[in-house]
Amino acid sequence: MQESRPEVTRIYQNHHLDSTRWADFMPRDGDIIVTTSYKSGTTFTQCILASLILGGIESLAKVEDEISPWIDKRPEEEPLAATFARLDAQTHQRFIKSHLALDGLPYFENAQYLVVARDPRDVFMSFANHYGNYTDFAYEQFNDPTRPGEPLPPFEENIHQLWRNWISRGWFDWETEGYPFWGNLHHTQSYWGYRHLPNLHFLHYSDMLEDLPGTIRRIADWIGHPVSDDEVQRVAAEANFSSMKKKAVQADDEATAEDPQFFAGGNAAFINKGTNGRWREVLTAEDLTLYEVTKARVLAPECADWLENGGWLDA
Repeated sequence: MQESRPEVTRIYQNHHLDSTRWADFMPRDGDIIVTTSYKSGTTFTQCILASLILGGIESLAKVEDEISPWIDKRPEEEPLAATFARLDAQTHQRFIKSHLALDGLPYFENAQYLVVARDPRDVFMSFANHYGNYTDFAYEQFNDPTRPGEPLPPFEENIHQLWRNWISRGWFDWETEGYPFWGNLHHTQSYWGYRHLPNLHFLHYSDMLEDLPGTIRRIADWIGHPVSDDEVQRVAAEANFSSMKKKAVQADDEATAEDPQFFAGGNAAFINKGTNGRWREVLTAEDLTLYEVTKARVLAPECADWLENGGWLDA
């Protein structure tokens, strides 16, 4: 286990990411940074935090776009200065989203990091749905002229070829999986070596689904937010998958024909199934052999075991 303080040693810039956008971020005591690779419970965790801290969720769009911005996102939808100004104006405990591994995300001792992860095979199934629903408008945004590096390639319709690329090819030179996005296994492993730090907390998507009230209590304890049993039940009712799906459908119903869409299925495609284990009916023995090779190469054995089986890491 590493004992040194985490430091930024990589710059992540591609069609989706720009880690340099964190350079001017000014942390505030108690800030919460929700960090995942992707398709592992990011929005789920943001909604729990919104319900806990703000007392309710007005809409998914407001949580993700206004209250809890994705700082390392590109292309930017507004000047970064405007995003920081909105964060500076917040008087509640702030919670912010990132998809960066710890070697690309600044470490602040006065912040709380919620590292959310999922079985890589389940991540792939959600990733395939997510990527496969990108519209022409989405590709235009990601592959705009300011894009660093190669464009995001078209979706690979052959699910097994998509898997082979994703599990055994990296987008960045220092990664060997995650193509054409960025490393999924690498993301979790980058935090795993620092799990002894008191402000790094690990959440597993399976545990969140199986014990949402327990998840809420743990998050509340980590962020210093006293919570009653009644409040736990309120948050669980508001932030569960079914409720989030309804909010996504509601947003689709409120959209106009002129509103550009990132997903062919609208917001309902972004909040898709939320289930685990679908990979068992899709991935072949050959596919899973590739997974075992990559798992042994990228993950510490204890990290691999946790990703596959879950379990609370914090006392």
